[in-house]
Amino acid sequence: MKKIKELKGANMDIDLVSQNVDWDQNACPWTETENTKEHRCAVKDTSICRYFCGIKYLDSVLCSYPIENLEALNEKTDKQTKDGYKTLLH
Repeated sequence: MKKIKELKGANMDIDLVSQNVDWDQNACPWTETENTKEHRCAVKDTSICRYFCGIKYLDSVLCSYPIENLEALNEKTDKQTKDGYKTLLH
């Protein structure tokens, strides 16, 4: 029996732009490149960043910037898969 399960369909808010927090936080490389605070890894009910590749325990964001996540994760790149992701990526 597996001790850890992979559960699909999480509805998350994840970002690296919080201010005045009591822990170390890296800056989003896309945000730094564009000198903005607009980019979010995941916005609940809305979108997932095209560079977001997941979360590593406990709170590390896996980011592929500047390579889009589908290419970085070596996922299928056929038209159907790409079109399915387009609605999620911003």
